[in-house]
Amino acid sequence: MTTAMNRRIVLASRPHGEPRPENFRLEEVPVPQPGPGQVLLRTRWLSLDPYMRGRMSDAKSYAAPVEIGAPITAETVGEVVASNHPDHAVGDLLTAFAGWQEYCVTDAKGSRKVDPAAAPPSTALGVLGMPGMTAYTGLLNIGRPKFGETVVVAAAAGPVGSLVGQIAKIHGARAVGIAGGPEKCRYLTEELGFDAAIDHRGSDLPGTLAAACPKGIDVYFENVGGAVFAAVLPLLNPFARIPVCGLVSAYNATEVPPGPDRLPGLMRSVLTNRLHIQGFIVWDFAEQAETFRKEVAGWIQDGRVRYREDVVEGLENAPEAFIGLLKGRNFGKLVVRVS
Repeated sequence: MTTAMNRRIVLASRPHGEPRPENFRLEEVPVPQPGPGQVLLRTRWLSLDPYMRGRMSDAKSYAAPVEIGAPITAETVGEVVASNHPDHAVGDLLTAFAGWQEYCVTDAKGSRKVDPAAAPPSTALGVLGMPGMTAYTGLLNIGRPKFGETVVVAAAAGPVGSLVGQIAKIHGARAVGIAGGPEKCRYLTEELGFDAAIDHRGSDLPGTLAAACPKGIDVYFENVGGAVFAAVLPLLNPFARIPVCGLVSAYNATEVPPGPDRLPGLMRSVLTNRLHIQGFIVWDFAEQAETFRKEVAGWIQDGRVRYREDVVEGLENAPEAFIGLLKGRNFGKLVVRVS
């Protein structure tokens, strides 16, 4: 009798700087069996997100690092293929933090059922999942955009930034997106309705951004940092709000950026402009999950919110896709179709 095997990608070594293929290892182990109160999930969809780079490091953070030899952390949508759980039947689709692997056993605590008739299952990892909720909760709780204000968001063609801009428009604000390349910029203005889009790869990011924000910036949704934040800082209005959910430009850094110490200038701006800067992770607003899903699903149905996915085929291609994600190669929410 042949033992069913589970393909998985584990952390082979901790990256120093940019992740490399040798930091990952594809291996096969026997498929686990569910115990009492558990289900066996076969992964259908796997989410790739920038935060995973932080989990590959053993530096102090808000979450424990991935152990060497363990599957990379990731949220998934999986199909129940065996069940000892009274609430979940074979064939159900569930979210889970199954990681980069084809099968996992879970007690389904923290999982939710995914209805494929209501929306494509992959959206549970994107616009109706953690990235979408990050945009929704960060903008509305911390950014608090008002009618007529200017909202700027970096990585605006990604799953978080694209929804931030669209929600800003729904609330009557101007939406200015910063993205990499003319194709992404056209997508923001022509398909998503942003008022302006700035290519951060252009020759004069500070000047172009200033021209797009003649009345300054009232809300800046930060998920990039680096040169983008440097261009934003002089344009921030008094009492501007800055939700911070990521700093992807620094995730692969191995040393402090060169140049003069910019911290005194930043703190002077915080003081003189009375800036509100607040870092957050999505689970800070966990109690708003149902409200978020209901409201954003309604906006999708009535055409006020649109989304885009970048689909990679096959678990074995996850490492290359993830390395590209940190370089901005993806266009939309990056997901892997596993099976």
